Parts: sequence; structure tokens; C-alpha cells
Amino acid sequence: MTINEIEDGRHLIYKVIRGSHAYGTNLPTSDIDYSGIYILPHDDIMGMKYIDQVSDTKNDIVYYEIKRFLELLASNNPTVLELLNTPEDCVIYKHPVMDIILENRDKFITKICKNSFGGYARQQIQKAQGLNKKMNWEKDKVSRKTPLDFCYVILDERSMPLEEFLIENNIDQKYCGICKIPHARDMYSLFADQVSQYLYETGFSKDEILDKQSRIDPDNYNFGYKGIIIENSNKIRLSSIPKYQKSICIFYYNEDGYSQHCRDYKSYKEWLENRNTQRYVDIENHTQSIDGKNMMHTRRLLDMSKEIASGKGINVRRDNSEFLISIRQGKVNLTDLIDHVENEIKEIDKLFDNSSLPNDVDMSFVNDLLVRIRKDYYDM
Repeated sequence: MTINEIEDGRHLIYKVIRGSHAYGTNLPTSDIDYSGIYILPHDDIMGMKYIDQVSDTKNDIVYYEIKRFLELLASNNPTVLELLNTPEDCVIYKHPVMDIILENRDKFITKICKNSFGGYARQQIQKAQGLNKKMNWEKDKVSRKTPLDFCYVILDERSMPLEEFLIENNIDQKYCGICKIPHARDMYSLFADQVSQYLYETGFSKDEILDKQSRIDPDNYNFGYKGIIIENSNKIRLSSIPKYQKSICIFYYNEDGYSQHCRDYKSYKEWLENRNTQRYVDIENHTQSIDGKNMMHTRRLLDMSKEIASGKGINVRRDNSEFLISIRQGKVNLTDLIDHVENEIKEIDKLFDNSSLPNDVDMSFVNDLLVRIRKDYYDM
């Protein structure tokens, strides 16, 4: 089942415009996103072709099969609750069978909304703050690091970066060998073949070096060390070390730190590739290094949570849309807003606890509703 098959066939029962256009917070640059509900053919339900959800690559269009939609409703998922309460001017298509659901939409509003809407609000805060790291990386033009950047030499009661130590002692890491120190996690001994380094760096050819080898102490030349790292490597390299060799230092390799850097850098590169250009420009303009759009959604979700807990239902179109847009554009202090909403979440939790809303959705009602919808739809 594809998006085109849903829209072109007789499977679609509901299609709406969702997101900023439904909230009333859209800007001239805002994309139009769609969502809706479909019902699979009877044979697909009975057989092995059940598909519960269909979307495009960017999730600009998302469709739910009726069973999946009702399951999400029963969990008080904010996205589908908003879909069910979309303003009339954003409803593109409505099949008659949808009236069965719309007539019962208030039965899906329960105290679970405290965690679902509140949880979404908390996620938006984390995303807004998490942007700070990526924005700083972009500003500083941070490049990919190597394992060598996470190695530190132990010197008496202090440490220093291994690269700095090598530079001070005129040692090229390519002529080094390392081995693990037993019973000491991430600790290594460092050995250097400085004679070989000197011969190569002074311009001797390979044949000349081999010729000189007979006049050089064989115990201090050409140990075949592999170096500490090679280009584009994600690991440090161990070498076989002759027993009579003495290490020049001991160093610590922060492997966990390097692994975290790799994950952060991958996340950063993906962000660069997929970021919304206009959204990034907005953040650059207000210079707060906090994503105003995430904070706008936080404010919206908390306002909706208050209304739900107070028995006012789910109001998708926001009366304070201009204020929400000002949050997105960074015209308010976003750091102060974060502090305020975090305290407000606690107050909203109390509102839900003291509300007259049911604790959860009656699943027997949901089951009967699904059976009725399918029967009515297949009989049409």
C-alpha cells in the first residue's frame, strides 16, 4: 500500500492539513503537511498484507490504518488527538464513516494526556537545548577528530596530550609502537624507533638505510613498529615490542570519549544535511542558540494540556498564535521561557491529578467502535 494507492483508491476516509497551518502559527515559508486515516481492503486485513502506517520519506504526509489510529488514540497520542480535532478549514476530505469516530472523540480524552502531552513538551525542551551543541560546532567549524586526540601521557601528577608530548620530543607517531599494560584498562606503553625516524627524515633512500643498517646497533633499529594510528583509522594500533626495549612513556586512551565524539559528529553531519534552512536562519538571527520552534511547540503543548485538564477539550487552532510565532522567532528570552515552563509542568501535573477526566480509555468501547466502523465501511 502506497500513498498514491491510498489517495487514488477508495481506502482513504479522512485527510487533513496538520501542523502550523492547523495551529495558526504558519509563516510564508512554512511547508504544508498532511495526515489522515485509511481502511485496508477486507482481504488485506484477513491475510498477510496488513500495513498499519504509510508515510513519505520526510514524514510530510502520514496516513494511519484505522486500527492503528484507534490504538494511538487509546494511548492519548497528541498527534492523533490533534488529527481528530482538526479545524474545519483544514479538513480536505471526510468519508461518512468518519462521523462514527468524530461523534465519540471526547471519549478518548483521559488523564493519560498528562504524560503524553507533557512528555512531548519535555522532548521539545530537550531538542531546543540540544541544538546548542550543533550550533556551536557549526560556528567553530569543528572537524572530525582521531583516536590520537583522546590520548594523554601520564607525567608525575599531571597529564598532557600525547600529540603535544610527541611534538616536544620530536617523535613522529608513525615510528612508534604501543602495547597494552596488563590489568590497567585503556593504559598503554609507548615505544619509539627514533633511529629509523632520523634516517628516513634525513633523506636516505631505502637501499642506503639498509646499507647503514650493518653499522647501526641492531638492537636499536628497524623494530617494525606499526605507528599509533593510520589515516582514517578509528582505532589505535598495537605492535610487537622486543622484550629488551624500554618505553618512553605511559599514556591513557579515552576510548569512550572518542566513541562519544564519533556519535556526536555523525549526529552533527546528519543535522547539517537535513536541517531546515529557514529554521536555521531564524535561529542565527535571534542568536540565542536555542531552537525557537521547539520552544513554540513546548508552549503550545502546555497550553493545550491546561485546557484538557480543565475540561475544555482539545483546541488545535491556537488563540495566541501571534505570541507563539514570536517565540519561534526568538523575540522572547528562550532561556527564561525554559525555566518557566519546567515549573509549569509540575503545576499541570496537579491539574490532571485533580481533574474529573477518566484514568484511561475503555478498550472494550474501542474494540466495538473498530468492529462497527469496519462493518459499516465494507457494507458501503
